[in-house]
Amino acid sequence: MEQIERIIRGGEELFMQAGIKSVTMDDIARHLGMSKKTIYQFFKDKNELVIALIKMKLQDDECQMAEIISGSGNVIEEMINMMKCSEEMFARINPIVIHDLQKYHPEAWKQFQDFKMKVLVRTMEDLLEKGTRQGYIRPDIDIKILARMRMSQIELGFNYNVFPVNEFNPWKVQQQMQEHFNYGICTLEGYKLLEKYRHPN
Repeated sequence: MEQIERIIRGGEELFMQAGIKSVTMDDIARHLGMSKKTIYQFFKDKNELVIALIKMKLQDDECQMAEIISGSGNVIEEMINMMKCSEEMFARINPIVIHDLQKYHPEAWKQFQDFKMKVLVRTMEDLLEKGTRQGYIRPDIDIKILARMRMSQIELGFNYNVFPVNEFNPWKVQQQMQEHFNYGICTLEGYKLLEKYRHPN
């Protein structure tokens, strides 16, 4: 198990630097100082390694979200903390990794899509529902529609036909969409609290 995680983490380090397509199993073996034969004992090819990596990262993300939710005092604080968490996550991601996943590793990309629909949409629905009860989110919104709209926005931010990487910073795109969404769903009380957290001084 330790060996498997070491290989996955080693692959992740190289993928984040150079993208997935340009990294070979030889590169990963050299990076880890182990034989390629050892890697093939656990993963039959690079695609299988990529799928294992995505599965591990999504589990990490789910745990991180649960920590944010349990450690936040109200729904607005949750939204701000989620944004900070996203910023850290996007800062680590080489945009080419998303492109390579979509184009060359459809099974791993499908895992991400399924996670988005099952976990992220549900988390967003819970957050909006809680926010309406707390009086910070507008009670007139349709929670199911807006939760799915928010997930589609995230996906749109990764559409490099719409936002080419040479013109747009992927994190800036996500940040702008997130802020637009946050301010659109808040009540006046929620807006005041959002401003307070965003500009503490």
